[in-house]
Amino acid sequence: MSKKQKVSGGEAIVDNSPKVHQRDKISTTLKLRELPWSEKQKQLLSILEDKKTKIVFVTGPAGSAKTCCAVYAALKALNDKKVSDILYLRQPVESSTHNIGFLKGSIEEKIDPYQAPLDDKLSEFLSDSEINALRKDERLHTIPIGFLRGRSFNANYIVFDEAQNGNTHDMLLVMTRLGKFSKLIITGDVSQSDIKQSALQKVAELFDTEESRGHGIHVFKFGKEDIFRNEVLSHVIEKFEEMNSKVPEREWQPGRK
Repeated sequence: MSKKQKVSGGEAIVDNSPKVHQRDKISTTLKLRELPWSEKQKQLLSILEDKKTKIVFVTGPAGSAKTCCAVYAALKALNDKKVSDILYLRQPVESSTHNIGFLKGSIEEKIDPYQAPLDDKLSEFLSDSEINALRKDERLHTIPIGFLRGRSFNANYIVFDEAQNGNTHDMLLVMTRLGKFSKLIITGDVSQSDIKQSALQKVAELFDTEESRGHGIHVFKFGKEDIFRNEVLSHVIEKFEEMNSKVPEREWQPGRK
C-alpha cells in the first residue's frame, strides 16, 4: 500500500502505514442482516471490531453463537473495506467414532463438508446472490490447516473454527500465519473435542493475560447461560456433564483430556 496524502481540516496528513502486498478490497456494499444480539455477544463483537485486536480465542458450549459472531465480524470487516478476503480454517476431523473413510474428488470437494458451518452462517447474513458474487470473486476461502505451512495472509479475516480439534502444533501453525492488517478468531467448544490431545483450552489459558491483551490477543468465554440456538441445549449439556463426571479418568471421552 503506497503512502498517500489526505486532507483533513485543510492540513495534509501523511499515511505512514507500512507498505505490504494486499489484494484490492471489494467494490460493492453488502446488505448485512442484523441479528438480535445478546449483551454478551455485543461485547465480543466490540472486541473484534477494535482496531488494536489481532487475535481472539472464543470458547463456549454449542449454540452460544461463536461461529455466528466470528462470521458476522468477518463480513462486516470485508464490507467496511478493512480486509480483502475471509479465510475459514478447519481441521478435517470427523465428529464421530464412525468415519466414512476416504473421500473422492478434488481438494475443494473433499473440504466441502467441513465448510457447511460457514455456508450456514453466510446465509443468515447475506442473500444468495451476494454469497455467489463473493465466491465468484474468490473472497471466501475454506482451507484445511494442513495446507498452511509457508503461507502468510495480509489484510485477511481468518476464522479457525472447531479449534478444539487442534493440537499445540496446529495452534502454533495457525497463529503464525497472521500477516499485516489481518485478524484471527479461534473458536471452539473444549467439551466437544474429537481428538485426545486438544490444545485449545491450554493455549487459550496461556494467552489469557494482561501482557497478551496488550499485544491485541484476547480470550472470550461463553457459558451455558449464553446459549443462543435453543434453550433446551443448556439442559442437554448439563446432563452430559453430569454423566462425564462419573466416567473413570482412564476412559477417554470427547472433551476430556
